[in-house]
Amino acid sequence: MSIQDDLIVRNGRFAETFDKPNMPALPGLRTVLLACADARVDPAHVLGLELGEVIVIRNTGGRVTRSVIEEVATLSVLSNILTEGREQGFNIILMQHTQCGAQRLANPELQATLKDNLGIDVTDYAITDQARDLMVDVGRLAAAREVPDAVTVSAMLYDVATGSAEEIAPMQSLGNLRAAARETDVLQAG
Repeated sequence: MSIQDDLIVRNGRFAETFDKPNMPALPGLRTVLLACADARVDPAHVLGLELGEVIVIRNTGGRVTRSVIEEVATLSVLSNILTEGREQGFNIILMQHTQCGAQRLANPELQATLKDNLGIDVTDYAITDQARDLMVDVGRLAAAREVPDAVTVSAMLYDVATGSAEEIAPMQSLGNLRAAARETDVLQAG
C-alpha cells in the first residue's frame, strides 16, 4: 500500500462522519495563519483548530515572502467580495517555531548553493532570531500597501520541545502600524 493509498483510507474514515457540507468560504475566526511547513508544527494540532476556523498558509520558516503578501492581498479582496463590503479586514497571525530547519538558510554556503544552482535567494528569509525575525515580518506586512489598513497582525513563537506558544507581537491593525511608522519617519526627519 502506498502512502497515498493509506491517506485515501484515512480520508474514507473522515468522510464517514463528515457533517459540515455547508461551511461558509470565510473562516469562522476571520483569521489567516502563516506557519512553517515543518511537520511538527501543524497549526490544527498545535492550536486546537477546527475545520473551517482559519485559513492556513505554510512555507519554509513561516516567513512573510512576496508570495505570502500577494496571497493575503488576494484573500482581502475575496473577503470584501464575499461580505459585500461589510468586512474590510481580518486577522493575520504569524507563527514561527523553535528548532526550525530554516535556520540553516542563514549559512552563507547554503545561500550561495541555492542562488548558484537554483537561482533562489533566501537571504531575506533566513531565520537567525525568531522574535526579531517575526517583528521583521510584521514590518513587511505593514510595508505592503496592497494589504488593507483594517487587517490586523500578531505574532507568536511555538516551542517544539514544550508544545507551548508565546506571544511575540500583540494584535495591531496595519493602519496603526503604518501611522506609527510615518510618525517615526517625521520625527527622524525633523
